[in-house]
Amino acid sequence: MTVVTAKTPYFIAKIMSGDMFYLHKSCSYGEGWNVWDKLNSKTRVKGSLYIRNPVEGNEVLKKVINGLLFGTAGIPLSTPKPATSVNGVLRVRELGLNAMELEFVRGVKMSDDLAYKVRSVSEAAKVVLTAHAPYYINLNSPEKAKVEASINRILETARVAYKAGGWSIVFHPAYYGKDSAELVYERVKEALKVIVRTLSDEGVSVWIRPETSGGLAEFGSLEEVVRLSQEVEGVLPCIDFAHMHARSRGEYNSYEEFMKVFNYVEKELGKDILKNMHMHFSGIEYGEKGEIRHLNIQESDFKYVDLAKALKDYSIEGIIISESPNIEDDALLLKKAYDLS
Repeated sequence: MTVVTAKTPYFIAKIMSGDMFYLHKSCSYGEGWNVWDKLNSKTRVKGSLYIRNPVEGNEVLKKVINGLLFGTAGIPLSTPKPATSVNGVLRVRELGLNAMELEFVRGVKMSDDLAYKVRSVSEAAKVVLTAHAPYYINLNSPEKAKVEASINRILETARVAYKAGGWSIVFHPAYYGKDSAELVYERVKEALKVIVRTLSDEGVSVWIRPETSGGLAEFGSLEEVVRLSQEVEGVLPCIDFAHMHARSRGEYNSYEEFMKVFNYVEKELGKDILKNMHMHFSGIEYGEKGEIRHLNIQESDFKYVDLAKALKDYSIEGIIISESPNIEDDALLLKKAYDLS
C-alpha cells in the first residue's frame, strides 16, 4: 500500500491499493492512517472512493463518486406505471442517466423493505442515489420543538437514504427570521454537530449537505454552506446553481462566474472536494426577494451551456441533479452540452 500525504485544509492522505482508492479526512495535518485492514468486504467496492471521517472517536466510511453523473430530482416523468422508486431507477438507466435523487420533500415515507429493494436495483443498474430531506425544516425556529422535529427529519432522511444505498442527502437548513446571519449560523452549526454525531454513532454513512438557498429570507449563501463544511465534520455543501442565480438576482450565470464558484470552493475546502460534488440545477424565475419558481432551462435565462463547459474545464466529479419541471429532459440536455463541450 502507498500512502500519499496531501496537506490541504480538507483532505490529508490518499491511500491506494491496486485499483482501490480511499481518502482519509482528519482533523490534524500530516497523518496517514492505514485503513485497509479496517475495511470489511461490504465496503470494498471496486473503482470507488471512500473518505474515512472521524467524529469524536467514531470512524465512518463515505463513498466518493468517480466522474460526473447526471440525474433527476425524483422519479422521471416518463417512468412507466406504476411510478415507483424502483421503476424510476430503471427508467433513469434506460434514459442514459446514472443518478436519481429520492424526493422526501413531503415526508420520509419509505419502508425498510422498499429501501433495501431500491438499493439492490440501483446497484445492479449502476444508478447512484441521493435524497432530499423534507422542505419543512428550520433549524433556527424560535420553538424548540420545531428545531427538534427538523433535526429528526434530517436524521430520518439520512437513515432511509443509507438503507437505500444513498450517497448524499441535501436539505434547506433554516430561515433568518429576525435574527442576525451570524446567530443563525451558530444555531445551524450546533444542530449539524448533533446530527453528524448521532449518525456516526449509528453507523450511518452518507454525506450531510446543506444546500445553497434561492430566497433572501433563507439561510444558505455559498459562503455559509462552505463555512459549515469547514467547521463541522461530515458536512459538505450542495451547490444549487439556480438558487445562487436567483438569490443574487441575476448573477452566477456565466462561464466566468461558474469557474469562480469552483475556484472559491477549492480554495476554501481543498482541491479534492471538487471530486466529490453534489449539485443541483434548473431554470428559475426570480424577483426582488430571490427565487419564485423553478422553470425548464430553455424557458429561462439560465446559461446551461456555460455551466456544462465550466464543469468540464474544471474536471468536476460527483453528481448534478436536474430540478427542472421536466426533470429528465433537462438532465439529458445538460449531459449533452457537457459531452459536446
